Amino acid sequence: MTTQQKITDSPIDFAEDIIHDVKNSREEGVLKCVQCGMCTSTCPAARHSDYNPREIIERVLDGDLTIIEEDNIWNCFYCYTCHSVCPVGNSVCEVNQILKQLAINNEIAWDKIYEYLGFADSYFNAAIGAIPEIFFTQIDEDVPGWWEFRQNLADIRDELNLDPPLLPDDDVIDEVSLILTITGFKEKIEKIRDSQEDIK
Repeated sequence: MTTQQKITDSPIDFAEDIIHDVKNSREEGVLKCVQCGMCTSTCPAARHSDYNPREIIERVLDGDLTIIEEDNIWNCFYCYTCHSVCPVGNSVCEVNQILKQLAINNEIAWDKIYEYLGFADSYFNAAIGAIPEIFFTQIDEDVPGWWEFRQNLADIRDELNLDPPLLPDDDVIDEVSLILTITGFKEKIEKIRDSQEDIK
């Protein structure tokens, strides 16, 4: 005998929280999921890891809050393939963004974002994004010649008659830094940095 889930059941509460999050653009797509598996069949991360978008939504619908402690949610890299193929208008990649934010807010998986703090530092100190130095060696291994290209980028731009890259004015940098401080962004990244550097 099957039981019918009621809208007042707690598993629905978790899904409702996801639906009403500012990062969710697909209205009630989460509740419409029919577990068809289209998202998983087209997902590059599912092809190369244990990540399973269909299972993510299933666990959200089951009210399984432990999902935010799972390493697999960090395998989604937001290609939005699931978003584009879902027949009921769901977006697992957006759900993953929300789950990751819940993990960060609950001080879970700070080790997952520690290496990316260079991005945050760049936004704070220069008001632009930049590749953190921690990734330079890996990029050069994956893209042979990348480091030499990067070292000679100014000369290459000159040779192509390109203007120097546009950089924000000091006033803009100060304003962005102030916004990131007032909103608590700076404090959060320092807490994350301290938590991981105490371990290392």
